Amino acid sequence: MSNEGQIRILCVDDHPLMRAGINMVIDSQPDMQVVAQASNGRDAIKCFAEQQPDVTLMDLRLPDMSGIDAMIAIQAKFTEARIIILTTFEGDTEIQRALASGARSYILKSMPCDELADTIRQVHAGRRRIPPQVAEQLAEHLGDETLTEREIEVLRHVSAGNSNKIIADELALSEHTIKGHLKNILSKLGASDRTQAVTIALRRGLLQV
Repeated sequence: MSNEGQIRILCVDDHPLMRAGINMVIDSQPDMQVVAQASNGRDAIKCFAEQQPDVTLMDLRLPDMSGIDAMIAIQAKFTEARIIILTTFEGDTEIQRALASGARSYILKSMPCDELADTIRQVHAGRRRIPPQVAEQLAEHLGDETLTEREIEVLRHVSAGNSNKIIADELALSEHTIKGHLKNILSKLGASDRTQAVTIALRRGLLQV
């Protein structure tokens, strides 16, 4: 039963233990309560429409779609939706996409409980909040050249262990063109070889496992 004046929260995470932990943190706060939970993107969209919570905590990686895509779908119908991305992933590419897509904050699951509660209050009050750790990730790669869609596609094939010839065949390109893409990828990522390029791309969220 909802208490008047409390911040109503939707918690979206596919791990039951994580949802239980978040619920414990929120239930310990006198001014907020969890009104609904969802374990995937489709349920999150449905729950939001039914409950229209004040603040939504959205996991980045969900079984059926990304948390960012679920957020975009919600905001297409509810433009004032206040959504916080809560995740273990701190790649600058995902942070940038989340914030550009309308997230009010991007916070890590490793943060202290009181910071989570404070972020919820700030977002509910209409403010945005970027924790220092997240801001550092953004600042570190500020001004970096971005990979093109084709370069990301090539790198995805590299991460699968494919040779230049196989990548060329798969993408209907010449090996010379693939080598050119790889040269650009290494330069943009500051990588010395293919393996390091994949490692950097995974860390920054350019590729997903």
